[in-house]
Amino acid sequence: MALLTRVGESVKHVTGGYKLRSRPLEFAAIGEYLDTFALKLGTIDRIAQRIIKEEIEYLVELREYGPVYSTWSALEGELAEPLEGVSACIGNCSTALEELTDDMTEDFLPVLREYILYSDSMKSVLKKRDQVQAEYEAKLEAVALRKEDRPKVPADVEKCQDRMECFNADLKADMERWQNNKRQDFRQLLMGMADKNIQYYEKCLMAWESIIPLLQEKQEAK
Repeated sequence: MALLTRVGESVKHVTGGYKLRSRPLEFAAIGEYLDTFALKLGTIDRIAQRIIKEEIEYLVELREYGPVYSTWSALEGELAEPLEGVSACIGNCSTALEELTDDMTEDFLPVLREYILYSDSMKSVLKKRDQVQAEYEAKLEAVALRKEDRPKVPADVEKCQDRMECFNADLKADMERWQNNKRQDFRQLLMGMADKNIQYYEKCLMAWESIIPLLQEKQEAK
């Protein structure tokens, strides 16, 4: 998914530098939400990276651990088959863990980072919206300070007002679209992550269960 390509008309506006008195409540709420959203995703991203790092380290250990049983089996005639079974079991668990780690790296993390970038771009759009409002307020104040009983609103002020209203509408439309896309994307992302983890543990469980009959046969043979 290319989230950054979904940015609408609001990101295309460029404004000058003016100081805003106060941001309207609805846009202040948007700003607070974007800050919190990016912070939460950043935390998840950092933790997910640590989990992946630990999984990779564990994978290295498993790949060293499994062959030990295989080499040991060469020295144990009666235990050779069970030991080979344990070695194969650990190998299957290693493969399952590698698949899980790859899924996290290739599917989960990129989506998080793309949404972090998108939230940053929306915060930039919000700042540009503020600049448009500040420009309008400054021009309107300049008109009010004129020594005229009923000063006529210049065309450039009306134009600035229209631009601000268009920007507001575009930004709200972009946020609504983004929220809809976000809900769908994260529902799919989290369901996918849950499925991948379930598959990983099912594969490991199946691998260990597969050697139980072999071990029981050896016990009965005694």
